[in-house]
Amino acid sequence: MKRGKRYAVAASGQWTDEEEGRRRLPAGEVHAWEPGRNETVCGLSLSRSRLARFSHVSWPDIIPESGGAADRVQRVCPRCASVAGRRGSDARPRWVRVRPRP
Repeated sequence: MKRGKRYAVAASGQWTDEEEGRRRLPAGEVHAWEPGRNETVCGLSLSRSRLARFSHVSWPDIIPESGGAADRVQRVCPRCASVAGRRGSDARPRWVRVRPRP
């Protein structure tokens, strides 16, 4: 059985959460990022775009409906969300073939 990819977060800004022991969290515009690669899932270069890497924050934690690390997230990249998955109230159901051809 194939296991799904795990995406981390790259963001345009950062903030420090004092309540959770001075933990760095993403802020501003967030993108999905595979650790070990130098670009986001949508193709932006991390260094040229000046995006901060958050390898300790997983992708589902920054979806605004999750609560998690999404306190100061202003925008989720729609291209990254379509690849990495977006679960929430406005998410479309996954595509499923109902009647394959005979």
